[in-house]
Amino acid sequence: MARNTDFAVPHHVGETSEISHGADPTPDFGPLARDRIPVRSMTPGDLSALVAIDRRITGHERRKYFERKLAGALKDSDVRVSLVAELDGVPVGFLMARVDFGEFGRVDTTAVLDTIDVDPDYRNRGVGHALISQLLMNLATLRVENVRTEVDWEDRELLAYLDSCGFRPSQQLCFD
Repeated sequence: MARNTDFAVPHHVGETSEISHGADPTPDFGPLARDRIPVRSMTPGDLSALVAIDRRITGHERRKYFERKLAGALKDSDVRVSLVAELDGVPVGFLMARVDFGEFGRVDTTAVLDTIDVDPDYRNRGVGHALISQLLMNLATLRVENVRTEVDWEDRELLAYLDSCGFRPSQQLCFD
């Protein structure tokens, strides 16, 4: 049985009121990865690229799944924060996220990172960091201070990547 965990970006990420120089630094991806790798909002025309990237990672054709996810990301959400990274005009990575305005009795605004994929040929080139960096910048302008996601406890590669982006285990437990 896979065990999932919930992650949250440190509270100081996205704060705009007062700078605390004693706090842990906000994750810094060096010369901003989003400045080196173009990141844009996801569009309906990205479906085939999303499916192709996912197929290279999972080995499965999940077009119907991504049709539903893309429709939800573009139509059902008031705030669009799903992004695509491109190199040489070709999508090489993407993330799908949404902004929740409260759940489980909480009324705080939180973003939920649902999916992040980077084409295996473009890993370790800053694509994922460019996506996360742009997401955090977009969310900061919306005054969204928390980002949550769930990760399979045994996916050590993804856990290490999220750790490198500043995500930390939260104090919440998810139960199946």
